[in-house]
Amino acid sequence: MPPPSEYRILDKDLTRLTHAEQAQVHAFQPVWRLGLGLIVAVAGLLVFMSFQSGVDQNIAISAAVVVAVWLGLAIGSNDVANSLGPAVGAGAIGVLPGLFLVAMAELAGASLGGGAVTQRLAGGIFNLDMAPSAFHLQVLMLGALIGAASWITLATGIGLPVSTSHSIVGAISGASVAAMGVFAVKWSVLATIASAWVVSPLIAAGLAGGVLILITLRVAQADNREAAALRWIPALVGVMVGLFGTYLSLLISRRLDVPLVSMQVASLLIAGPAAWAMRRRLVAEFSRIQSRPRLKHLFRPPLVVAVVIMAFAHGANDVGNVAGPLSVILPTGGPHGASQVPIWVLAGAGLAIALGTLLFGRRLVVMVGSGITRLNPVRAFCVSLATAATVLIASGAGLPVSTTHVAVGGIFGVGFAREWLDRQSDRQRDALPIEERRRRRLIRRSHVATMTAAWLVTVPVTALLGGVAYLLVAAANGL
Repeated sequence: MPPPSEYRILDKDLTRLTHAEQAQVHAFQPVWRLGLGLIVAVAGLLVFMSFQSGVDQNIAISAAVVVAVWLGLAIGSNDVANSLGPAVGAGAIGVLPGLFLVAMAELAGASLGGGAVTQRLAGGIFNLDMAPSAFHLQVLMLGALIGAASWITLATGIGLPVSTSHSIVGAISGASVAAMGVFAVKWSVLATIASAWVVSPLIAAGLAGGVLILITLRVAQADNREAAALRWIPALVGVMVGLFGTYLSLLISRRLDVPLVSMQVASLLIAGPAAWAMRRRLVAEFSRIQSRPRLKHLFRPPLVVAVVIMAFAHGANDVGNVAGPLSVILPTGGPHGASQVPIWVLAGAGLAIALGTLLFGRRLVVMVGSGITRLNPVRAFCVSLATAATVLIASGAGLPVSTTHVAVGGIFGVGFAREWLDRQSDRQRDALPIEERRRRRLIRRSHVATMTAAWLVTVPVTALLGGVAYLLVAAANGL
């Protein structure tokens, strides 16, 4: 039996995840107070509308914009730590340059890749044709925004982290039922979205775990780490950039009506220079140090690339939570205008998310990137890469998913991979005691229970709040 000094603590990532969740709630307090003030202001607008004669569409639109902007600020400030925290903690990039880089990537992702999710939330959850008028649709979406914002504000105030994507889907569903009845909701679409909530963390777990096993076996445990690093790390960066470029070329070809083949060729051509630049960076690193290179230094540049791609993916997916309802509320083409979301709506919603990142994200990034919560750079790279790939796939399919839950799935996948690798290294040792085997289990089942509880609670609660908010707004407008 190995002595206790040889036992390795393998569950630090999940311990740090718990601290990160606590830091998220604490750092979100300034945004929460702002949201509480805005909710009170919107309530005042509703009271004002109730005393007006007839329907005042401008007040409804103003209330919707106020709530949507706060949601964008909340998304930008709350989720930035998922991508930037590990990179800052690893020393790969500074806080302020990182915030600016992530904000620009969020804005680009929202503007270029947010159309599919936005269209799904704008008109894919309920039947637009059942609405009596365009104004009924506007009131419906205003009620959904108020319901989702109220739940996020309340949950944050009591220290319960919730998903914005889950909240807005539940609120739109509840408002649709209140406005047009149960049969107006497309339940098959809701089932598809709910399935994506379950499947997306599993996909991220498989990708993150697979990449970590590849890096461990081919680089970390290689006899000649320098040669292995020069072979595999540039290849990983090239594949990552190439796949992202392919996705980006598809978006650009749709927006600009450019032939897809030429765009894909251009995107694949950037993979080679990216891999070459990474190889030069590694050669410079090897020439600077004399000892065996440490992986955490080698993976700092790839981690920055993964952070940018993850921020782009987050903007492309979560912008729909803001732009979806706004595309129906704002005068963008009537009740069916959501079929073609104007780019200025996507850009405006993306700008709100980017501002949330810049104005309120620093505090949370510093806390999550501290020594208590930061992830190992190699594992952070695996999680960021897996999260970005999964969220981009969901965005392309028009499925709103929780970026936080996908990232948690990636951390679980890394944990399973480390557990498997540790068991392989223990095969030649004597059997460990039962207490030690239990202690070294990496996956805390409590996190699965927490995510499941969030799904089970958020959707019905926001559906109720969205329905009640719609009825109040409709009554205030005499509908």
